[in-house]
Amino acid sequence: MPTPEPILFRNLSLLDPRWNEPRGGYEVLVEGGLIKEVSDKAIKANSARKIDCGKRVLMPGLIDCHVHVYLSEVNLRLLESIPVSLLAARSAPLMLGMLNRGFTSVRDTGGADWGIKEAVEKGHLPGPRLFIVGRAIGPTGGHSDGRRRTDYFKACRCCDGLAFTMAIADGVDNVRAAVREELRQGADAIKLMVSGGVASPYDPLDSKQLSLGEIAAAVEEAHAFNRYVLAHAYTPEAITRAVSQGVRTIEHGNLIDQPAARLLAKSKGYLIANLVAYVVMKERAAQFGMGADMLEKNDRVLEAGLRSLEICKKAGVKVGYGSDLLGQLQNEQSREFLLRSEVMTPIEIVRSATTIAAEIIRMEGKLGIVQAGAYADLILVDGDPLKNLNLFQKQGEHLSIIMKEGRFHKNRLT
Repeated sequence: MPTPEPILFRNLSLLDPRWNEPRGGYEVLVEGGLIKEVSDKAIKANSARKIDCGKRVLMPGLIDCHVHVYLSEVNLRLLESIPVSLLAARSAPLMLGMLNRGFTSVRDTGGADWGIKEAVEKGHLPGPRLFIVGRAIGPTGGHSDGRRRTDYFKACRCCDGLAFTMAIADGVDNVRAAVREELRQGADAIKLMVSGGVASPYDPLDSKQLSLGEIAAAVEEAHAFNRYVLAHAYTPEAITRAVSQGVRTIEHGNLIDQPAARLLAKSKGYLIANLVAYVVMKERAAQFGMGADMLEKNDRVLEAGLRSLEICKKAGVKVGYGSDLLGQLQNEQSREFLLRSEVMTPIEIVRSATTIAAEIIRMEGKLGIVQAGAYADLILVDGDPLKNLNLFQKQGEHLSIIMKEGRFHKNRLT
C-alpha cells in the first residue's frame, strides 16, 4: 500500500490514557503511519493536510483482547458444515464492524490464522490489526472438543470450520507438538483450555483440563519462540493451575477468588474479562440455537462477573478489555464499556482498552497511547468519553474519525 499523506490534527482535546482527563491546546502530527509529533504548541508542517477537530476528543484507537472473527455462529455446532473459505468470507463483515466501532487492534483468541491476518495487513480486507493464537488447544472432551458423543473421528479442517478453529491434544508430547505447529503457523501467542466452558456441550465449568505437565510444556514451547500463553479458565483452581505453570493471561476468570487473584498479581499476569458475552448470551443466544445446558452454565458465570472485577481491583491485577462475543452477537462489542462502569471508573475502563490492552498484546509504546513513535491508530470522539461512555455505543456513530496506521478508515470532517 502507498505511504499515507501527512496529517496535522488541530483544535482538539487530547486524551492520552496515561492522563486522567483530556487536555486542550494540543496538536498531533501523523506521518508515514506513525505519530510524528505531539505538542501543546503549534506544529509547523507545511506539507501536511490540516484537520480541524472542532474541539472533539482525540484518543488512541481501541483494543479488544478477546474476539473471535472466525466464530460466525452463536451455535458453534453450525460451523461443522462451513468450509474454511466461507469461514474467511464471513469474517470480513465481523472485522469491518469492529473497525467501525473504533477498535483498531484486536486479539483473536481462537480460530483466526495467518492468512486472514495477512489479508488485513495487505489491505485486501478492512479490519483491525490482528494478533492471533491460531487454534485453541485443549484435551479430548474439553472446551476445544466440539465433537458429538457419536463422533469418534477428527473432522477434516478444510471442510469443517469448527475443526479449523480448535485443536485437541492429549499428553505432554502431543501438546508440545500442537503448540509448535501453531507457532509455525504464525501465532502471536498460544491459547490453552484449562477449564470447562459455556459454549461447549459436555464439559462442566469446574472441570480441570490439561495436566500441569501439559500446561508447562505449552508454556516452555511458547517461551522458546518468544511468545506467551493465555488460558481459558473460570474457577480459582483452574486459574491457579495455569498461573503456577507460567501462563501469562487468564481469559474470563469469572469465578476467581482472592488467593487466585493475588497469585495472578504476583506473577504480573493479566485478566481479560468479558462481561458482555454472558449478558448478551442470556438475552439473545437461545434464538440462535444455544441449548439449555449451556445457558445454565452461562447464568452461573454471569452472576459472578462484576465480583471478579472487584476482586482483581483489590488484588492489583490489571484487567484488559475483552468481548468474546460469537457470531450474530458481535454487534454488542462496545457494550462492555457500560457494564464495567458499575465497578470501574471511566478512565479505568478506557485504560483497559488502550494502555493495559497494549501491554497484554506486547505493544506498549506502540499502541494505546498518543506519543511520538507510536502507530497512528486514532479515533476522534464527539465529546468526552470519560463523562459519557455512551459515546462508544451505536456502532461508532459518535466517532468522527477512525484512523489506522495513518490511514483514514472514516473521516466525517471533510
